[in-house]
Amino acid sequence: MKSAIAGTQLHYEVEGTGPAVLFLHAFPLNLRMWDAQARALAPTHQVVRFDARGFGDTPPGDGLLTMERIADDAMALLDHLGISKATVCGLSMGGYATFALVRRHPARINALVLADTRTAPDSPDAKRSRSAQADTVRKEGPSGIVDGFLQKAVGDTTRKERPEIVARVRDMILTAPARGIVDALAGLAARADSGPTLREIKVPALVVCGSEDALTPVADSEVIHHGIPGSRLDLIPRSGHLSALEDPGAFNRALLEFLRTVPS
Repeated sequence: MKSAIAGTQLHYEVEGTGPAVLFLHAFPLNLRMWDAQARALAPTHQVVRFDARGFGDTPPGDGLLTMERIADDAMALLDHLGISKATVCGLSMGGYATFALVRRHPARINALVLADTRTAPDSPDAKRSRSAQADTVRKEGPSGIVDGFLQKAVGDTTRKERPEIVARVRDMILTAPARGIVDALAGLAARADSGPTLREIKVPALVVCGSEDALTPVADSEVIHHGIPGSRLDLIPRSGHLSALEDPGAFNRALLEFLRTVPS
């Protein structure tokens, strides 16, 4: 459904009842990436997910899509739904936005799930790469980057054994508006160093990473795990950067086990 929220027509979905879990999607996907998680959690939780500006059915914003913009839109959605606190689960770009949530809206967070993400900002080389990707998308559309993205983001095992997952991710990328991809690339390049943010996290936290993640390797998740006292780290075997999509069964088991330990 769509509603006028935070100055845009935000597209979102809500399923189930119980403690709220807010999902923040990866670049350059949309809320559909969380379909399997919504099905698994809806019997016991209120599942909230939305399309970031410029993705899915939410229109683009006015340029740069910052992680802070995603975080503020998420809080505006919770306000719209009358939800005071939620467990927040973000993967990749969604993880970067989750760190922004910790900095800007800590009182609204009940617990955290940080999946296939990192605290470090982009290096100069990474920023140049994002700028080059943006130029390609402006000229060729999403098809200009889809093959390169799939090669890096999807694990070797998934590419070899789960072609239906690769096809699903490809479809989400190809249907993403070029404007949304370009705006998000600029926002990703401009994101803050979230290393100091780890010290601010005082809620239960689960860190998840695909064992074959080449974009944010296991070492990045270990930094987050060691930086958040009392957190737990779960690795998803035979999965890459999009672990929630590549092996939703294993991801959901880790998620549900963690949620059972989170105070309502």
